[in-house]
Amino acid sequence: MSLVLAIDTATDVRAGLARDGRVVAADVVADRRAHAEQLLPLIRRVLAAAGATPADVTGIVVGVGPGPFTGLRVGVAAAVTLGEVLGVAVRGVCSLDVVALEWAARADVPGDGFVVAADARRKEVYWARYDSAGARVDGPFVTAPEALPDLQLAGPGAVLTGRECSGPDSLDAGLMAAAGDRLADAGIEPLYLRRPDAEVPTTRKSTLLQPRLARMGKP
Repeated sequence: MSLVLAIDTATDVRAGLARDGRVVAADVVADRRAHAEQLLPLIRRVLAAAGATPADVTGIVVGVGPGPFTGLRVGVAAAVTLGEVLGVAVRGVCSLDVVALEWAARADVPGDGFVVAADARRKEVYWARYDSAGARVDGPFVTAPEALPDLQLAGPGAVLTGRECSGPDSLDAGLMAAAGDRLADAGIEPLYLRRPDAEVPTTRKSTLLQPRLARMGKP
């Protein structure tokens, strides 16, 4: 018997459980700034709802984004740590792929493909393009909303484009747990798509006054 735990912190905080490929629990904390405080309590609640304990978990699927640095780091680090403690494999998947998989299973999936978008903040969106079967054909990228292809939209960032969200508007962590093995393996390196705001300086700044005075024509 398998019990797969899914974790995603690319936007808010989500967790789900699937037993033998069937969803048994899922929950969300709709807070984009409390990942570190809310993730582990959320996992405990999801396990309790399924009548399970951490020792029952046989595998972990974690969303690696794309998403903001802090949120992704919390989710991936928690998944890797739990995997090591429990002695189970951790599989990373693109968070946008989960939304695409859900839409591809519905009757209203567009025949010409679609785009899944997520909020990247700074007036930008993360996005990827998919065919009608839910397979990713381009991306993920981070751009201004107006740069998205003229296709139907899904995902939590669709609203930022000013266009209608025609597909699922959020990630289903239960589906992620149940179908994680059907999604492309994305590794466990977070997909930040941006350089960190804080970086280590690569050049040294001189604190000596003499070179500056010399450039000013002073002895």
